[in-house]
Amino acid sequence: MADVLPLVEARLTTALGEPDARAAVTFLGTDRIEVLRFREDLQGEDVLRYATLGMSAHPMTDPTATLADPVKGPRAELVLSVRAGLAETDKVLRALAVLAASPQVEGVIVAPGASLDVGGPLWPGAPFTSVLVGEPGGLVEDLALDAPFDPVRFLPLLPMTPNEAAWKRVHGAQALQERWLAGGTDLRDPHRNSVALD
Repeated sequence: MADVLPLVEARLTTALGEPDARAAVTFLGTDRIEVLRFREDLQGEDVLRYATLGMSAHPMTDPTATLADPVKGPRAELVLSVRAGLAETDKVLRALAVLAASPQVEGVIVAPGASLDVGGPLWPGAPFTSVLVGEPGGLVEDLALDAPFDPVRFLPLLPMTPNEAAWKRVHGAQALQERWLAGGTDLRDPHRNSVALD
């Protein structure tokens, strides 16, 4: 099959419009990861969506497998949404590229419900050092590929404060998302406080 990345980019632009910026990061021993920025006006509110491009070039493989399957396995890209103009969120590009490269570098499978830690603030001054991987299909539909390739899933990333990340480890992703919902948490707010967890 032809390179999947042009198909992935076409699906992103169909869902989110044309990107207004893009950057590329290459880590030693990995393929290039691009991060595309899309701007959307939601009822008078400017929202930036950052999407990775490159993570889905290869399937993710089980780290316990003795041999990586070059064809079969889940494929994904990551999407982060934040309100524009309130923080230096463009600095998130490197963190997103690190997360997108983690299946190649660390041999992990990124799936809904997982926590991904970036080891520092997502952007300068951010109260978040990790993200919760959400369920795909809401913002960008899965991209079906010819058999035997798995579809590409576009996984939303939901920033977590350290307290939320610790609480999620004990109670699970579903419980944290229910807290966010019950608290009316604006997950796109780059300065939001931790939801009440007591």
